[in-house]
Amino acid sequence: MPDSLLPADSAETAIPVHAIAKPALEALGDTVGAAGATWARAAGFAAGAGEICLVPGGEGTPAAVLFGLGDGKEVPPLLAGKLPLGLPAGTYSLASGFADPALASLAWALGAYRFRRYRDDGQPPRRLKLSAGIDGAEVIRIADGVTLARDLINTAPNDMGPAELSEAARDLATKHGAVFSEIVGEALLLDNFPLIHAVGAAATEQRAPRLIDISWGDPDAPSVTLVGKGVCFDTGGLDIKPASGMLLMKKDMGGAANVLGLAHMIMDAGLPVRLRVLIPAVENAISGAAFRPGDVFTSRKGITVEIGNTDAEGRLVLADALALAAEEEPDLIVDLATLTGAARVAVGPEIVPFYTRHDGLAADLAEHATEVADPMWRLPLWAPYMAMLDSRVADINNAGSGGHAGSITAALFLSRFVPDEIAWLHADIFGWTPSAKPGKPEGGEAQFIRAIYSHLKEHGPRRK
Repeated sequence: MPDSLLPADSAETAIPVHAIAKPALEALGDTVGAAGATWARAAGFAAGAGEICLVPGGEGTPAAVLFGLGDGKEVPPLLAGKLPLGLPAGTYSLASGFADPALASLAWALGAYRFRRYRDDGQPPRRLKLSAGIDGAEVIRIADGVTLARDLINTAPNDMGPAELSEAARDLATKHGAVFSEIVGEALLLDNFPLIHAVGAAATEQRAPRLIDISWGDPDAPSVTLVGKGVCFDTGGLDIKPASGMLLMKKDMGGAANVLGLAHMIMDAGLPVRLRVLIPAVENAISGAAFRPGDVFTSRKGITVEIGNTDAEGRLVLADALALAAEEEPDLIVDLATLTGAARVAVGPEIVPFYTRHDGLAADLAEHATEVADPMWRLPLWAPYMAMLDSRVADINNAGSGGHAGSITAALFLSRFVPDEIAWLHADIFGWTPSAKPGKPEGGEAQFIRAIYSHLKEHGPRRK
């Protein structure tokens, strides 16, 4: 449970927070009394979006908080995430004026997040006492899932290699009574995962590649398989990245981190699904064993792949994992990956482009993404662009030619490994917040998983 949240039955006294839009300023006395309204006016409180005003009580301690909503139109859904940053240490409650108190409570928890593994800022927590009408368990499980994803991404790469990522997955499986297994190193070749092995072959023995596998739930329930890209650090391989391009490559396992955060939400809620989680965990390193441009590998699915660029490694490890996922013919396959820079060029860091062949699934996800403020945008699996992946010597090349539509061609590459009849969703996430925003501190980020969880909670896995 986040240290920023307290259950509704907590005995702690909480300072009420009132959300105020500018049109309500004239009636401010009805909320905080005449003296409180006079104080707010003297302090210059104008109800600007995210503005905070502490109203003192008789002993000089805060008696209430006023929180501005601007004109009240198109209020950012996670605006309440600014509150923990602007308030003194203490315990608070959302008293009035919040259109969606549950989402505002979650925004508080998301905004209060701090990564303290390597440095404690010494700041005492700003706690929110959840209101009695809110499903506190739901808010807490979502916040915990987001926190798990953020913590994993924020961890330094020397402390988050394939083995450490595997340990985090094992811990999660143990917590929820799930079955954990993994295939490590040379065993990947024996079990026919040649692409995962190739990408991770140059790493040291301590950072050997592996395929992490978690299973949970009733085998007879509708089935969903989550696949997360777990490239724990990406040098680019022999097509080495420049130094600037490596600065954020600890986040290249963001797909895996997000999948584990989503898996926590699903298992903690006890959703009636058969869940499987597959994470190809590798380090794309450089050594004599590194795979090369021009190499050709036969994938698990039997499709031959020519390596056009060793820095297009994420789609390779996902290809073998998706092929395995499809062998069970689940009702839904979801893969999350920090796959392309082209996705950021197209929609920036906050919006997640996603791809699916299934219109009903896309429509449902768009609806839930809006409801929970987890932004996404559907991009097309534009079949004519498949020609950009042509190879003269193999079935497909891992790097698109022409320099255009990089996110789309990456999705098209992955589509070759999932049969049309299986409902499949691919999301090209960023996994990072470059500059702090309400509810989103700078650093590792959970993206799209709240929307997917909301969809699964209402609809379950959905076939075509």
